[in-house]
Amino acid sequence: MNLKINGLNFEVTEAIKNHVTGKLERINRHAANVISVVITLSVEKLNNQAEADVHLAGKDLHIQTVESDMYAAIDILMDKVDRAILKHKGKSSDVRSTVKPQPIDE
Repeated sequence: MNLKINGLNFEVTEAIKNHVTGKLERINRHAANVISVVITLSVEKLNNQAEADVHLAGKDLHIQTVESDMYAAIDILMDKVDRAILKHKGKSSDVRSTVKPQPIDE
């Protein structure tokens, strides 16, 4: 999985990088088909915004959160990403399980 962390009007420190990578380990356990993740962190006045662009095999996800604390924004963002990946994984497995073989007439 490729990971890129961007900061807009914000300097990304080592502590924040470690926090993001630690949270992404949980996502790696749930889905092995994650190709790349781009995390964009930005600060505008009192709002801290965290966005994630997740590229999965067959699907791209864009998720964002706005909070008053950057660490809280990252935590909530990772929860949303985890739920979205599990939802996508469930949908793709449902499609495979609903296809039933047709009986062969003899």
